[in-house]
Amino acid sequence: MTKSALHTLQDAPQLTSKQRRALRARAHALKPVVTVGQAGLTPAVLREIDLSLAHHELIKIKLVGLDRTTRQRVTEEICRRTCSAWVQHIGRIAVLYRPGRPAHTGEYTGDS
Repeated sequence: MTKSALHTLQDAPQLTSKQRRALRARAHALKPVVTVGQAGLTPAVLREIDLSLAHHELIKIKLVGLDRTTRQRVTEEICRRTCSAWVQHIGRIAVLYRPGRPAHTGEYTGDS
């Protein structure tokens, strides 16, 4: 994980069923941005997931070559290590969400 993307467990969002439903609708048109293969959750894959969450907030991850219980365990580990929320599983695809941080605009406010 990058230093700028380190989060505490308190940062992990808790989603209501209504929020989860809205996120599922938003995720419908998305394509998977990261693939986790038989090598599992490597540091490079985790870093890429973290960067994708920072950039997009809502992502799909493809979990190939893993059985159902392993896919669930890997998804839980990703959520824990990236402080993201699980939205849903669709077969071998997991949808994750982590709200972005407001960007500093750098604009002068006029306050002296």
